[in-house]
Amino acid sequence: MGGAFLAAAFLARLGSRIELPTIPLFILAGILLGPHTPGIVLVSDPHELEMLSALGLVLLLFYLGLEFHLDDLKAGGRKMALAGGAYLLLNVGAGLGFGFALGWGTSEALVLAGVLGISSSAIVTKILVDLGRIGNPETKPILGIIVVEDIFLALYLAALQPILSGADSLSAALADGGKAFGFLLLLALAARFGKKLISRLINTKDDELLVISFLGAAVFMAGVSEWFGVADAIGAFMVGLMLGSTTSGDRIRTLVHPLRDAFGAIFFFAFGLSINPGDLPTVLWPVLAAVAVTLTMNILAGLVAARVYRFGSAPAANIATTLVARGEFALILATMAAGAALDARLAPFIAGYVLILAVLGPLAAAKSHWLARVLPGGGRGSRGGGDSDGDGDGPSGGDSSGGELSLAKTSGA
Repeated sequence: MGGAFLAAAFLARLGSRIELPTIPLFILAGILLGPHTPGIVLVSDPHELEMLSALGLVLLLFYLGLEFHLDDLKAGGRKMALAGGAYLLLNVGAGLGFGFALGWGTSEALVLAGVLGISSSAIVTKILVDLGRIGNPETKPILGIIVVEDIFLALYLAALQPILSGADSLSAALADGGKAFGFLLLLALAARFGKKLISRLINTKDDELLVISFLGAAVFMAGVSEWFGVADAIGAFMVGLMLGSTTSGDRIRTLVHPLRDAFGAIFFFAFGLSINPGDLPTVLWPVLAAVAVTLTMNILAGLVAARVYRFGSAPAANIATTLVARGEFALILATMAAGAALDARLAPFIAGYVLILAVLGPLAAAKSHWLARVLPGGGRGSRGGGDSDGDGDGPSGGDSSGGELSLAKTSGA
C-alpha cells in the first residue's frame, strides 16, 4: 500500500511539471506496477484493494454532493438548463449511438452513453483554477453544465443499476427501478426538508468527532443504498448533498479533502491494476473514434452554450475544450460494468479513452484560442462577447449567483 501511494505520488509530481492532471497518472501507476506488466509488481491481485478502492469511490461522490447545492438549480435558471440539457443531449446521445454502432450489446451501449456523455468535474475544476479562468464570463455556463450533469448522473446510475443487475423480466426491472427511485426520493426529501434536524445531529465543535460522523454516515448510507438497488456511490452523493447545506458544511468540505485525495488516488490506482496493456491495441480504433466523437460533440455543445449566453467564439472555444476531459464518472461506470460481467473489452476501452481525454483536455483548454480562430465569428468573439438581454446572466450583468456557484464548485480545488 505504501508503494502504491508513493508510486502514484512520484508520477503525479512528474506530471505536474508539464501540467498534466493527476487522474491518468494514478491509473498509469496502477498499470505499470500491476500484474499485467513486466517488472515490479506491487499488487498481484487487484481484489486486494477492493474495499479501499470502494471507499475512494464513495468519498469522491460524497465530496461531489458536498459541492452541489439545491439552490444551484435556481442560480442559473433557464439558461443553465438549456446549456446543460443541450450538452447532455449531444454527448450522451452520441455516446449511445456510438455504443450501438460498436455492436457490443445493449447494456454495453448504455454504459458507453454515460462514459462518452459526462465530463470529469474534478479535472474541469482543476483546469479553471490552473488557467486562472474562475472570473471569466464563460465559467458560469461551464459550472452550470457540470451541475446539470451531476443531477443527470444520479438519475442515470439509479436507472442503470437494475439493468446491469440482470433483472429477469421487465416487471422485475421496473420494480427494482421503482424501489431505487423511491429510495432516492426519500433521500432528496430529507436533504430538502430535514436540514435543521441533520444540522443538529451532525454539529460538533470537535473535528475528530465530525470526521468520524460524516465518514460513518457516508459509508453506512452507501451500504444501505446497495440494499435498495442504488449504486453505493450515489448513496454517498446524497449524504454529501444533505450535509453540504448544514451549518457544518464548510468544515466538512475542508476536513474531507485529504481523505478524498488519498483514497481517490487508490481508486484510480486500483483501476489501473485491472488493466492489461496487451488488451489496449484490441480497442485502439474504437477509442480513437470515441475521442473524435467527443471532440466534435463538445465543439457543437460549446457553440450552443455560447449562443444561449450570447458569447463570442473565444468563450465558445473555452467551454468546448474545458469540458472535454473524462475521468471519475467513466471509471465509476467501468467498475459497475465489471461487476455486471459485461463485455471484457469495456474495461480497456474506458481506460484508453479516459487516459487520452484526461491528458488532452487540459492541453486543449490551454490552447483554446487556436479553436476560437476557426469557429464562426472567430475574430469578433475574441473578447468574450456579452449578454445583451439585460437579465444579468452575462458578463455585464449584476447577478452574483454565478460567483457563488464558482466559489462552491472550486472551494476544494
